[in-house]
Amino acid sequence: MTSVCAPSKDRELLAILRCPESRQPLRLADPILLARLQHSAKTGGLKNIRGEIVSDSFEAVLVRDDAHRGYLVRDGIPLMLIDESIPL
Repeated sequence: MTSVCAPSKDRELLAILRCPESRQPLRLADPILLARLQHSAKTGGLKNIRGEIVSDSFEAVLVRDDAHRGYLVRDGIPLMLIDESIPL
Protein backbone atom coordinates (compact mmCIF):
# COMPACT_ATOMS: atom_id res chain seq x y z
CA MET A 1 0.00 0.00 0.00
CA THR A 2 1.20 3.47 -0.72
CA SER A 3 0.71 5.76 2.23
CA VAL A 4 2.32 8.37 4.39
CA CYS A 5 3.19 5.65 6.92
CA ALA A 6 6.51 3.88 6.92
CA PRO A 7 6.54 0.61 4.94
CA SER A 8 6.79 -1.41 8.17
CA LYS A 9 3.55 0.20 9.35
CA ASP A 10 1.93 -0.79 6.04
CA ARG A 11 2.97 -4.41 6.60
CA GLU A 12 1.62 -4.32 10.15
CA LEU A 13 -1.72 -2.95 8.94
CA LEU A 14 -1.94 -5.52 6.15
CA ALA A 15 -1.27 -8.31 8.65
CA ILE A 16 -4.34 -7.39 10.72
CA LEU A 17 -6.80 -6.40 7.99
CA ARG A 18 -9.55 -8.87 7.17
CA CYS A 19 -12.34 -8.93 4.62
CA PRO A 20 -15.36 -7.42 6.38
CA GLU A 21 -17.65 -9.95 4.70
CA SER A 22 -15.80 -13.27 5.05
CA ARG A 23 -13.12 -12.38 7.64
CA GLN A 24 -10.47 -13.85 5.31
CA PRO A 25 -6.97 -12.34 5.33
CA LEU A 26 -6.09 -9.86 2.59
CA ARG A 27 -3.00 -9.47 0.44
CA LEU A 28 -1.89 -6.88 -2.07
CA ALA A 29 -2.81 -7.59 -5.67
CA ASP A 30 0.17 -8.54 -7.79
CA PRO A 31 1.33 -5.94 -10.35
CA ILE A 32 -0.32 -7.73 -13.29
CA LEU A 33 -3.75 -7.90 -11.63
CA LEU A 34 -3.43 -4.30 -10.43
CA ALA A 35 -2.58 -3.08 -13.95
CA ARG A 36 -5.52 -5.02 -15.41
CA LEU A 37 -7.96 -3.57 -12.87
CA GLN A 38 -6.63 -0.03 -13.33
CA HIS A 39 -7.00 -0.38 -17.10
CA SER A 40 -10.57 -1.65 -16.67
CA ALA A 41 -11.37 1.34 -14.46
CA LYS A 42 -9.95 3.78 -17.01
CA THR A 43 -12.01 2.26 -19.81
CA GLY A 44 -15.22 2.08 -17.77
CA GLY A 45 -15.25 -1.69 -17.45
CA LEU A 46 -14.68 -2.05 -13.72
CA LYS A 47 -17.76 -2.35 -11.50
CA ASN A 48 -18.17 -2.77 -7.79
CA ILE A 49 -20.34 -5.44 -6.18
CA ARG A 50 -23.41 -3.17 -6.48
CA GLY A 51 -22.86 -2.91 -10.24
CA GLU A 52 -21.68 0.71 -10.15
CA ILE A 53 -18.84 1.73 -12.45
CA VAL A 54 -15.58 2.43 -10.62
CA SER A 55 -14.14 5.55 -12.21
CA ASP A 56 -11.94 7.03 -9.47
CA SER A 57 -8.26 6.13 -9.59
CA PHE A 58 -6.66 3.81 -7.03
CA GLU A 59 -3.08 2.79 -6.34
CA ALA A 60 -3.56 -0.69 -4.90
CA VAL A 61 -6.09 -3.46 -4.36
CA LEU A 62 -6.36 -5.72 -1.34
CA VAL A 63 -7.38 -9.20 -2.48
CA ARG A 64 -9.24 -11.67 -0.29
CA ASP A 65 -7.56 -15.06 0.25
CA ASP A 66 -10.03 -16.82 -2.03
CA ALA A 67 -9.30 -14.20 -4.74
CA HIS A 68 -13.03 -13.60 -5.34
CA ARG A 69 -13.21 -10.06 -3.95
CA GLY A 70 -10.96 -7.01 -3.85
CA TYR A 71 -10.92 -3.76 -1.90
CA LEU A 72 -9.49 -0.64 -3.49
CA VAL A 73 -6.85 1.54 -1.83
CA ARG A 74 -7.08 5.27 -2.54
CA ASP A 75 -4.61 7.80 -1.16
CA GLY A 76 -3.18 5.08 1.08
CA ILE A 77 -6.56 4.30 2.63
CA PRO A 78 -8.14 0.86 2.14
CA LEU A 79 -11.84 1.16 1.26
CA MET A 80 -13.21 -1.69 3.31
CA LEU A 81 -16.92 -1.35 2.56
CA ILE A 82 -18.53 -4.54 1.26
CA ASP A 83 -20.75 -2.61 -1.19
CA GLU A 84 -17.70 -0.92 -2.73
CA SER A 85 -15.66 -4.10 -3.12
CA ILE A 86 -14.97 -5.42 -6.59
CA PRO A 87 -15.61 -8.96 -7.79
CA LEU A 88 -12.47 -10.58 -9.21
